[in-house]
Amino acid sequence: MLEMCGGSSIKRGSVVLVKPNLLAPAGPETAIVTHPHIVRAAVEYVIEKGAHPQVSDSPAIGSFEKVLEKSGLRDCLRGYDVVFREFGESTVVDVGEPFKKIEVARDALKASFVINLPKLKSHTQMLLTLGVKNIYGCIVGLRKPEWHFRTGVNRALFAKLLVQTCMAVNPSVTILDGILAMEGQGPGRGGIPRRLGVLIASNNPVSLDMAVCRMLGIDPFSLMTNRAALDMGLADSAMEIEGEMSLVRDFKFPEIIPLVFGPKSMHGFMRRHLVQRPVCTHSNCHRCGECWRYCPARAISLKGRKISFDYEKCIRCYCCLEVCPYGALRAEEPGIGRVIKKIMRYDRQEQE
Repeated sequence: MLEMCGGSSIKRGSVVLVKPNLLAPAGPETAIVTHPHIVRAAVEYVIEKGAHPQVSDSPAIGSFEKVLEKSGLRDCLRGYDVVFREFGESTVVDVGEPFKKIEVARDALKASFVINLPKLKSHTQMLLTLGVKNIYGCIVGLRKPEWHFRTGVNRALFAKLLVQTCMAVNPSVTILDGILAMEGQGPGRGGIPRRLGVLIASNNPVSLDMAVCRMLGIDPFSLMTNRAALDMGLADSAMEIEGEMSLVRDFKFPEIIPLVFGPKSMHGFMRRHLVQRPVCTHSNCHRCGECWRYCPARAISLKGRKISFDYEKCIRCYCCLEVCPYGALRAEEPGIGRVIKKIMRYDRQEQE
């Protein structure tokens, strides 16, 4: 796959960035991180080309070293001539309207060749995290939740930011690890591992994401990053697929529902009482503080011995679900919202 997608252009003596998904300290069996054997294969290829591999990411939770140890990457690549480096310094890049200048990891921008190694996972905010979204890890540290806050409840706007960030880094090749994928309320410990047994590669991350949507049986443009790419003239539905790609049936997607609708005067009430929101299973919560430290909207606090959500502030980015190390958080629709939805569905059926 690396050879077919342009790996032959890797120059001897150059630095090649290998960007896996290293969201949090988690073993390969959780389907949270790119499997270390996938990373090792990419590193071996780069070394064979006479280049210098560098494995980098900016984890949402835990130290970079802890993620390397827990994921098995450190052991898997022991003895290889490879540099492990957490993204640190950033460079300002003009990505165009409406964001214009954003800060992206310098190592990602200066690498002569970027190998993007995402994990196939469901995503409670954006439906799926695939090739395009994996490059968002090149936004360093707490700047990631900062951008979540700046885009607010506008998922389409955040999707455009994801596409623009991906285009700024311009990965040379993307190989998706879908051998052990994740469904349900991903991309953190709330998700459910599911063995799909697929590896998918492309030199165009948008095309790859569109192909994955087809494989999972959904309209490619139901994924907001693909829709944003289409609006930007970056998506082409005419693509060639080499190899067998069977339809995956019954993949469990998170339910993505509008955050607000109707009169503006009702939006606050809706966000507090009607629309899907993060909730806590308090028996699983260790009150470690990761959720409220990472929350971009400052909508989580500790009250007594339980965490509390300010749903009017909450922008439903579900960063808290991503970073919770104990799987104590989940997305849930309030009871009133479920009842109203059933009534509306019943009324539509009656009218039909």
